[in-house]
Amino acid sequence: CGIRNMALGKLLLVIFVVILANSAECKPNIVLIFADDLGFGDLSCYGHPTSTTPIIDKLASEGLVFTQFYTASPVCSPSRAALLTGRYQTRSGIYPGVFDADSIGGLPLNETTIAELLKEDGYSTAIVGKWHLGVGEGGMYLPTHQGFDSYFGIPYSHDMCPCYTCFYPNISCYDKCRVGKHAYMHTLGLVIQLIL
Repeated sequence: CGIRNMALGKLLLVIFVVILANSAECKPNIVLIFADDLGFGDLSCYGHPTSTTPIIDKLASEGLVFTQFYTASPVCSPSRAALLTGRYQTRSGIYPGVFDADSIGGLPLNETTIAELLKEDGYSTAIVGKWHLGVGEGGMYLPTHQGFDSYFGIPYSHDMCPCYTCFYPNISCYDKCRVGKHAYMHTLGLVIQLIL
């Protein structure tokens, strides 16, 4: 039980994940935010002298603010895997690089995620934004197979999309679509619809 509590303590930031309380009890809502390339000092709630982040500042003033945190990896997929599971990314095999449109693997289904632990405690779970932990055949590695009730987002980084400007789910691209290695990502909307 202590290991699970430690894992939950380490998992209090994530991918634009919103987890809503779903019971008659007065459980707190939990909003975990995991942003790529965002430094500790980039937000005004942490003292940045010129950046203004009023919405995040409001969340910080009404919730918990952490001042010490280390990520398990400097790149997306491994750091997300570590955060969601509370384990070093190498233990789940998500190391050293990131998943892209050609990847066949994903976060192993036998890994326990924070979403699964919170569901056991009566929470409803959702994830919004970039998943970047694999798709797999038939969407088997997407968030709805990893403990999340719903998912609205993209499976990879925005720059892995076939078009320069892509929109979910059925809005055409504004720019000329790219061709080549990632061309089959034109099915992005279909892949996301699989899990909705």
